[in-house]
Amino acid sequence: MNLHKLQAGLIAALLTISGAAIAAEKQTSPESTSLETGVFAGGCFWCVESDLEKLEGVGDVVSGYTGGTLQNPTYHNHEGHLEVVQAPYDSSVISYRELVDYFLRHIDPLDDGGQFCDRGHAYTTAIFYANDDQRKDAEAAIAAAQKELGKDIVTPVRSLDKFWIAEDYHQDYYKKNPLRYKFYRTSCGRDRRVNKVWGK
Repeated sequence: MNLHKLQAGLIAALLTISGAAIAAEKQTSPESTSLETGVFAGGCFWCVESDLEKLEGVGDVVSGYTGGTLQNPTYHNHEGHLEVVQAPYDSSVISYRELVDYFLRHIDPLDDGGQFCDRGHAYTTAIFYANDDQRKDAEAAIAAAQKELGKDIVTPVRSLDKFWIAEDYHQDYYKKNPLRYKFYRTSCGRDRRVNKVWGK
């Protein structure tokens, strides 16, 4: 009888611990955090995705297109759109302003003709805001960057319309094709130019 009571007590204790663990997991799960989204154009979306996913508080970044009027753009037909990324982030870990500051320092915001070896409108830079708070933070970040560099920042702050998700093979390209990605990034001179603009 005492053995049965002991077993019952152990089971009850395990259930309590298990329930507490599940509750704690739910409290720290992405669904219950302060999730927001930032949309940025910084040239090749593979590179911007790779850079932003290094940040604590930033989730799975998605490559896509926005800024144009063409419906259902594709990689081979996205006339008027820019290559962009949609970055979900936990605002209790990283603020939008911090995200914009980081983004600006991983592009060449002085180049209005594209980025690095990628030339043309589709590869130009922009910050797309979803609300007035994001707009103000983006404008403040650009003002600070201009003061730091002593030059005009050409990256515009634009209202976000519709974000179109890029094809599956573009998502997480730097993870799926690490050698090709590293070769592309190096040969395109992205990091060399960023270091020249911002310093190491």
